[in-house]
Amino acid sequence: MAFPAPDLPARVRIHEVGARDGLQNEKASVPTEVKAEFIHRLAAAGLTTIEATSFVHPKWVPQLADAETLFPLLSDVPAALPVLVPNERGLDRALALGASRIAVFGSATETFAARNLNRSVAESLAMFDPVVARAKAGRAHVRGYLSMCFGDPWEGPVPVHQVVRVAKALLDLGCDELSLGDTIGVATPGHVQALLSALNEAGVGTDRIGVHFHDTYGQALSNTLAALQHGVTTVDASAGGLGGCPYAKSATGNLATEDLVWMLDGLGIDTGVDLAALTATSVWMAEQLGRPSPSRTVKALSHKEQ
Repeated sequence: MAFPAPDLPARVRIHEVGARDGLQNEKASVPTEVKAEFIHRLAAAGLTTIEATSFVHPKWVPQLADAETLFPLLSDVPAALPVLVPNERGLDRALALGASRIAVFGSATETFAARNLNRSVAESLAMFDPVVARAKAGRAHVRGYLSMCFGDPWEGPVPVHQVVRVAKALLDLGCDELSLGDTIGVATPGHVQALLSALNEAGVGTDRIGVHFHDTYGQALSNTLAALQHGVTTVDASAGGLGGCPYAKSATGNLATEDLVWMLDGLGIDTGVDLAALTATSVWMAEQLGRPSPSRTVKALSHKEQ
C-alpha cells in the first residue's frame, strides 16, 4: 500500500550499477553473454539508466576485461548506458564504440586516491581534466563519482569541507552530475543532510547530485530517505545488492535496487520499475553466480512465490 509522505520527489531516477559496480566485485568473471542478458533484463524491468561496464585496464579489473565485446551487444537496449573510464585511453576505447555517457571515478581522500588511482587527489583531477573536456566536446554526458564522502577505512571520518572541495573541483571540470559515494557504508542520515546542505551553500545544486550508499551498517535506505527529503532525485542502486569495492575491503554490498523500489513504491514515488520483473532478474542472476541474492526484498518476494 502506498502512503505518500510530504515534501518528497514525485519521481526518482534509479542509476542501476549492478552490471558494472556489482559484477566487478565478483571473484570470477561472468560470461559476456550473461552480462548482456542481465542488462537486457534490467531494461525490460523498466530501468532507464544502466551502467554497462568499465573501460579500465584488464590488469586492474579483470572481471570487466570484455568491455569491447560486451558493449556492441547492447545496441538495442532501450536505456542510457553509462560506462566508466579512468583516463584518456579508456575514453578512446569507449568513444570508439559509440558510448555517449561517460563516468570518471575520483576520491575525496588522499589514501584511497593513492590506492585506487595511484595518484594524489590533485593528480587524479588533472588526469580527469582532458577526459571530461574531450567527452564534453563530443557531446557526451559526464558523471563524476566521488568516493569516500563520509568515511575512509584508513583516514577515518572525512571532513565535510574536504568533500565539498573535491566535489566542486569535479564539477568545475565540466561534469554534468555528481554521485556522492558512501564507499564503506558508514554514513547516517544527519551526516547525509549536513553534506548536502554544505554542497548547496557552496553553490552546488541538488539537481546535479546523486547518492550512492552501501549497506554495511544497514543504513542505506535511511540515508536515501534523508537525501530524498533534501530534494535528491537520482539514487544509485545495484540489482540484487551485488557489489562492494575491490579497493576497500571493509565495503559490503550496494543498496539493493529491489529494496529501494519497495520503499519508493510504498511512498508513492514513481520509478517506472516493475518490481516483480526486477526481482525475477535478480533471482536469475543469483543462479548464474551460484548463490542467493542478499537483497531482503528479493528474498521475501521470491520466497512468497514458492
